[in-house]
Amino acid sequence: MLRTALRNVLAHKARLIMTVLAVMLGVAFVAGTLVFGDTTANAFRTATGTSLKGVAVSVQSQQSQEPPGAAAAGGPDGKPSSTLNTALAHKIRALPGVAAVRPTVIGEVTVAGKDGLPVNTDKARQHLATNYLPGKDSRISLKEGRGPASEGELALDAKTAEKAGYRIGDTVRFAIDGPALAKKLVGTVSTDDPRVNAGGTLTLFDTRTAQKLFLHPGQFHEIAVAAKDGTDHRELTDRVRALLPDKGAKATRGEDLAAEQADQIVEGTGALTKALLGFAGIALFIGAFIIANTFTMLIAQRSREIALVRAVGASRRQVVRSVLIEAALLGLGASATGFVLGIGIAVAMRPLLNASGAGLPDGPLVISSGTLVWSLVVGVLITVLAAWLPSRKAAKIAPVTALSSVDQAPPARALVVRNVLGALLTGAGVLVMVYVSTLTTTAKSNLMTAMLGGVLTLVGVIVLAPLLSRPLITLAGQATTRLFGVTGKLAKENALRNPRRTAATASALMIGLALVTGLTVVGHSAERALVADATQGLSADYKVSNGSLSGTGLDVGAAAKIARVPGVATAVPTTTAGFDTKGGFAQITGTDPKAFGKAARLDFRAGSLRDIGPGKIAVSDELADKGGLKVGSTLNAGTTTGRAEKERKVKLKVVAVYAKTPTMEDALGTLADVLPYSDNKKLEEVLVKAEPGQAAGLERKIRAALGDSPLMEVQSHEQAINDGGRAINLVLKMMYGLLGMALLISVLGVVNTLAMSVFERTREIGMLRAIGLDRSGIKQMVRLESVVISMFGAALGIGTGIFLAWAGSGMASSTMDAYETVLPWGQLVILLALALAIGVLAAIWPARRAARLNMLQSIQSS
Repeated sequence: MLRTALRNVLAHKARLIMTVLAVMLGVAFVAGTLVFGDTTANAFRTATGTSLKGVAVSVQSQQSQEPPGAAAAGGPDGKPSSTLNTALAHKIRALPGVAAVRPTVIGEVTVAGKDGLPVNTDKARQHLATNYLPGKDSRISLKEGRGPASEGELALDAKTAEKAGYRIGDTVRFAIDGPALAKKLVGTVSTDDPRVNAGGTLTLFDTRTAQKLFLHPGQFHEIAVAAKDGTDHRELTDRVRALLPDKGAKATRGEDLAAEQADQIVEGTGALTKALLGFAGIALFIGAFIIANTFTMLIAQRSREIALVRAVGASRRQVVRSVLIEAALLGLGASATGFVLGIGIAVAMRPLLNASGAGLPDGPLVISSGTLVWSLVVGVLITVLAAWLPSRKAAKIAPVTALSSVDQAPPARALVVRNVLGALLTGAGVLVMVYVSTLTTTAKSNLMTAMLGGVLTLVGVIVLAPLLSRPLITLAGQATTRLFGVTGKLAKENALRNPRRTAATASALMIGLALVTGLTVVGHSAERALVADATQGLSADYKVSNGSLSGTGLDVGAAAKIARVPGVATAVPTTTAGFDTKGGFAQITGTDPKAFGKAARLDFRAGSLRDIGPGKIAVSDELADKGGLKVGSTLNAGTTTGRAEKERKVKLKVVAVYAKTPTMEDALGTLADVLPYSDNKKLEEVLVKAEPGQAAGLERKIRAALGDSPLMEVQSHEQAINDGGRAINLVLKMMYGLLGMALLISVLGVVNTLAMSVFERTREIGMLRAIGLDRSGIKQMVRLESVVISMFGAALGIGTGIFLAWAGSGMASSTMDAYETVLPWGQLVILLALALAIGVLAAIWPARRAARLNMLQSIQSS
C-alpha cells in the first residue's frame, strides 16, 4: 500500500499541485512567524544584554519612573527627588570588589526640528535623555564631534540629528515640560539602546545640567556598578543593599535584571507571534477545504482503480491507510518547501515592518529545531486530517464498481443529517451572537463568548453551505443565463451538479471574506466613532494643548495670549476636575461660558450657556438621570485640591441640562470654579475660533505666541479628523495584509476545483464541442462557473461578516461612546468586485485547458 500511495502521488502531480501550494503557503506562514518571533526576541535580548554588559549591580531610585514635573515626586520645586546621590555613589565605589560606578540621570526631552515641529511625536515615552559619561557608558559611542561638557551644550543620537536637520554647531531647540530651551549641538552618538533603535530619540547633557533639568544637584536616578574579576555578584549586591536607605532605592543583581527584562521581551514578542499564528491558522483552515476537495475528487475519478485494489484482496483499512499515506507524503513535501519559504518570509518581515516605523533591532536569523518540527508536524497533520473523510469514502467503494464506467457519476448522497447539524450549529451561533450584542463591556469572558459565537456561526454556515448553494446559485444562474445564454445555463448546472464540492470551494473563499468584511465594518464604524469623539460638538478651528507626558498643561494666561494673535476671533480656555456625586464619579469642565458657545455646540434640554456663572453649572442629561438632578437642584460635589489633601464638599447649583457628547461629557462650569480643583491648576486646552477666512496658517502664529515649545500641540479640525482614523487605518492595513494569504489560498481552491472538474468532465466537454459549442464558449462556460461559485462564497462571507460585526457593536461602544455599526457601502462593493475578479482570474488556466482539449480524444476518454 505504501508503493501504491507513492505511485498515486507521482501519477497525479498536476492534479495535486494546487493542494501542494495551499499547504506550502499555510506552513510558510507558520514557519515564517515562528522564525520571525525567535529572531526578534533574540535581537531584543541581545540589545538588552549589551546595554547591561558589565553591570554587576543596578541601584535604581524607586521614583525614577516619575515623569519630570510631577509635584508628588517630592521635590520642593516640583521636580522629582532621588535618594541616590553623589555621596552614596562614593560609598559604593569604595566597597570591596567594585571596579567602577556609573551614576545616571534619566529624563525625557522632546526635540524640535529645524522646521520648528517636534521630532518623533508618535513614539510615546521614547524621547529619552541622560547624562553623558565619556568612557564609562558602553551603550553609547561618540560618532561625530564631542560630548557635552557645559550647561549650554548637548549631543543627539545621529538618526535624530539627521531627521531634525541639525549639524554640529547648530542650536537645538527642545522642551521638557514647559517653555522651549536651546543649547548648542556639539556631537552625535550611536547607541544600541533598543528604544532608540525602535524610533525614539536620545538627548545627552553633561551630568550637572542633566541633574538641574531632571532632578536636583548631586542626585541620580540609577547607579550601575561594575565588579572586579572574581567578585561574587550576589555578595556584592548584598553589600550594596546594606548602604541603601530603607526607602526610595532598590539594588538588583545585573543577571537578575537582564533575566527580568528578557522575560518582558519574550512576553511582548510572544503576543505578536500568537497573533500572527492565529492568522496562519486561518490560512491552514482554509487550505484544509482544498485538500479535502482534492482527495474527494481524486477518489471519485479513481473509483475503478480502488475497486480493482479491493477486488484483489485489499481491505478497507488498507485503502484508508493508502489514502492517508498519500496525504502524509504530500503534506511532508509541501511542508518542507513551505518551511524554506517561511524562512524567506521571516527575513523579509523585519525590513518591511521597519519601513512602517517599527524600529526592530538587527540580529542574526534564529532557526530552531522546534520550528522545523512544528512546521512539518502542522503541515502533515492538517493534510492527513483533511484527507481522512475522503479516505473513508474510498474504503466504501465496492469491488463490483470495477465493472462500471470510470466516469459514471457517483450516486448523490442525502444531505439531511448535514443540514440538521448545520442548522443546529448556525442557530446556536446566532443565539450566542445575539446575546453578545447585549454585552456592554470588553471583559475577557465576554470576548471569549464572542469568539465562541463567531466560530459556531462560521462553522454552521460552512456546514449549511450545500443547502444554501441551490437557491443562491439558481438566482445567480438566472442572471448568467439571461446575459450569456446557453453557456450561462451550463455554468449554473455545473455549479449545482455537486453541492458538496461547490460548497467546500465557496466556503474557503467565504471564511476569508467574512473576516475581511467584519474587520472593514468594525474599522469603519470605529473610525467614525473616533472622529466623533474628537470633533462632535466642536466648531473650533484649532485645539491647543501641551503634549508633555507629565501632563503639565498650559499656563492660565495662554488663552489671552492666543486671543491677541491676528486672525483669532475667540480663544476659549478649558480645564477639568474630577468630583464624586450621588450619580458616581464625574468630570466637570471649567471654561468661559460666554466664549464657549463660539467654539462648541451643545444641545440644551433646559437652560442655556448664559445661565452658567459662579457656583452655577450645566450638567449632561446622563448625569442628571443618574444623580436625579434637574434645573434648580443643588449638586453636592466631593473634590480635592491635590493628591495629599482631604476631600472637600462643594455646592454647585444646576442651572441647565444638555445632551452629552464625546467632547463634553458630565458637567460644565466657570473656569474660576473648576481651576482650583484641577490636577495641576493649569489649563488643559484652549479652543481657538478663527476670523472668517483666517484659519489657514494660524498654527505657526499660535505656536509663536506661546513660546514655540516643541511640546505644544496645535491641532486643526481636519487634523483631529485624520488623527481619529489614522490608528484604525493602520491596524486595518496590517489585518488586510495578513488575511491576504488566506484569500490567496482561497483562489487556489477555486482554481483547483475547476481544473479537476475539467478533467472529470473531459468526455462531456468533448460532446459539447461535437454538438457545436466552440472553444470560446467552453472558456466562457468555465469562467462563468468560477464566477458563480465565487459570488456564492462572497454572498455568504459578506453577509456573515456584517452580522458578526453588528453583534460585537455593544462591546465596542463600551470603549467608544459614539460607536454604532455603520456599513461602508463603498468598501463592500469593492469586496464584491474582488470576489468577481477572483472568479475570473481563477478560471484562466482551467478555461484554457478545457478549450484546448481534443474533441475526438475527449469523447473516447474512459
